[in-house]
Amino acid sequence: MENMNLRNCAYLGDAVWELLIREKTIFITENSKKLHEITTSKVKTDFQAKTLEKIEPYLSETEKDIARRARNLPIPIGRRSIQNEYRHATAFEALIGYWYLSDKSRFDVILNKIGLNEEEFCK
Repeated sequence: MENMNLRNCAYLGDAVWELLIREKTIFITENSKKLHEITTSKVKTDFQAKTLEKIEPYLSETEKDIARRARNLPIPIGRRSIQNEYRHATAFEALIGYWYLSDKSRFDVILNKIGLNEEEFCK
């Protein structure tokens, strides 16, 4: 993992996370507007940053290192107004990409820790 490109990991993690959210959302409603609202609320920077906080106690030292390194990646100019949130969301996405590529069973464990139930999901 030492040489893995964390920006690419975050890029993949973003796609994996959105697919997971969309997959869960389609079982909640058939209303396209509601589908979009729920999905976008869960893939936004602030939600991902809060989710990283939620799972931090369960991270291994290697995972903490990945998150730390991803948080320190350079930020696109357009994202500087929400710099702290953006950094944490990038760290979250990098972890998702890392687990997806290297340890799907660990990924499942973390997804269970996140525990997005239907009631919370529709907020």
